[in-house]
Amino acid sequence: MPAFARLAAGTALLALTSTAARADEGMWTFDAFPAAKMRAAYGWAPDQAWLDKVRGAAVRLTGGCSASFVSGNGLILTNHHCVVGCLQDLSTANQDLVASGFTASGAAGERKCPGQQAEVVTAITDVTPDVQQAIGALTGAAAVRARDARIADIEKAGCTDPATTRCQVVRLYGGGQYKLYKYRKYSDVRIVWAPEFAAAFFGGDPDNFNFPRYALDVGFLRAYENGKPVTTPAHLTWNPRAPQDGEATFVVGNPGSTQRLLTQDQLAFQREVALPITLASLSELRGRLISAMAQSPERAREGADTLFGVENSLKVYIGRVGALNDPAFTAKLAAAEADLKQRSAANSAIGNPWGDISQAVKAYRDIYVPYRFITPNSELYGYAETLVKAAAERGKPNAERLPGYTESALPLLEKQLLDEKPVYPWLDQLTLEWSLSKAREYLGADDPQTRLMLGKESPEQLSQRLVSGTKLADPAYRRQLWQGGAAAIAASTDPMIVYARQLDARDRELDRLYKERYDAPVTAAQARLATARFAAYGASNYPDATFTLRISYGQVKGWTERGQQVPTRTTMGGAFDRATGAAPFALAKAFTANEARINKNTTYDFVTTNDIIGGNSGSPVIDKAGTVIGAAFDGNIHSLGGNYGYDPALNRTVVVSAAAIDEALRNIYPAPALLAELRRK
Repeated sequence: MPAFARLAAGTALLALTSTAARADEGMWTFDAFPAAKMRAAYGWAPDQAWLDKVRGAAVRLTGGCSASFVSGNGLILTNHHCVVGCLQDLSTANQDLVASGFTASGAAGERKCPGQQAEVVTAITDVTPDVQQAIGALTGAAAVRARDARIADIEKAGCTDPATTRCQVVRLYGGGQYKLYKYRKYSDVRIVWAPEFAAAFFGGDPDNFNFPRYALDVGFLRAYENGKPVTTPAHLTWNPRAPQDGEATFVVGNPGSTQRLLTQDQLAFQREVALPITLASLSELRGRLISAMAQSPERAREGADTLFGVENSLKVYIGRVGALNDPAFTAKLAAAEADLKQRSAANSAIGNPWGDISQAVKAYRDIYVPYRFITPNSELYGYAETLVKAAAERGKPNAERLPGYTESALPLLEKQLLDEKPVYPWLDQLTLEWSLSKAREYLGADDPQTRLMLGKESPEQLSQRLVSGTKLADPAYRRQLWQGGAAAIAASTDPMIVYARQLDARDRELDRLYKERYDAPVTAAQARLATARFAAYGASNYPDATFTLRISYGQVKGWTERGQQVPTRTTMGGAFDRATGAAPFALAKAFTANEARINKNTTYDFVTTNDIIGGNSGSPVIDKAGTVIGAAFDGNIHSLGGNYGYDPALNRTVVVSAAAIDEALRNIYPAPALLAELRRK
């Protein structure tokens, strides 16, 4: 697990909102869409046929984004920032596809994206009784083992054809429900089209999470199977029209994670422990990256995607800190908890879940720092850790393996391990050195874990030795170790493999402590909290986001900012007015070259009240007719507090319009074949 994935680990097992969702709030599962609630607010709601159609066209990308099929020939609509990693991997010093953009020259020119997989939900099955029965009265580590073992068996039984299907049991309502999601997967995904980076990310970090926006944040992929584009009769209809103020909109995608009802103790942990470490560490990494990238144009190219990710994360966490330090916002969260406690006072069956979570959080505070920093941040170390752990886990019965190494998880793990993609040694050494230095800083130089991780070397010495000495950048070498299994890993003298073996026992120990002291008691407590909320508020609540398929409804609508009404949309002509000639407000070359051809009145970006979070990037924005009128790519600055709660007056989704995409394909980055494919019914 990457170093900063540990932040999510402490908050992933969370509960649903404590009161019924209000206004346009809600990331609803498809088997519990609140049709009556929407009908009361809008006078209309989709029927089951409508829901089935859009569900069948929704796509999840394994890079952490959402997407949708928009033709019968496997064409996938998503965001540019969801395909930029692919473009980066396919670029060279002589051909920078991120900067210049990409238009495939026919089917033969569509290029495979390393590590990418597209997945479509085909079935959702409630397996709650099965999993909860396996847990029974067990507690602590025994409860976690029983739960994980039963989940592994359910996933294996649910997908007997791992070449084309993937099964995943998802925990909802903090353990109140378990659902088996079955996916049709496509492991060959290719890039079809993307604009210049300057067009997709016009405004750069200053405009990120803000509006008005003038960004062409869009990209197209295609799913292949057996060397041919897949046939996708379940696809959405392209509708390049301007949005209408007040019209109903739907966002269908896979929101990553939300923590909309942390208990007060969990909120305090975020505010006092996790978020301060994250902000300080990421700020330092940003500075190191900028300094290193300034050393050469090649480093600037190679580090750009990493820097974008760091800056985006920084802004997200700054927004979360702001939300948790806003007295009015946190007062609402405290009041919601107090209301549930009052309503549940007579329900003796739930016990005291708040007290149990409080004790678990106290225990977690003791292990959080070592647990967070035991995994160095390095792509090459990630390969080594995967190989070392997989070698051990694959030798065990499926039910006894660590999550992530079970039979249902191995095909994707193997693909991401073995797909060929570039590794930049300077960048890998930089992130490894940074993460090792932060581990030493937060643990202390004399801590046994620091000595385990560094020995007598400095972070600089160790990272240089490991990165320069390993052969793991070579996919053929990784394949050799993967196929060789435990014997090959035990015999390997590759320094990165040796280092991963060195840290493995401590990593497993900390994972065991986390599950025993935090995961198990919090899961049990949150299952009881879920029961309490259903009793208090009925079934009108939605589960926290889990990077599984959801649907939100809303409308095209602006908001009031500092006394001024923010408009619902921008036009393509506005980009020319906003341009300064200097990055990040320099127009893309194709925009200036084709200015006379562009219809500047075309709606560029627009905002809606849909409730989204990270992971929804690339989600189609759909109208009542079930047609695509845009792709969600961002939220406004207020939406950063959406991790903990939704404010209907301020939270907004930012969308690139289908009209602007259509205009770009016609007059800025001409792709007549792609345009014709989109317009075929």
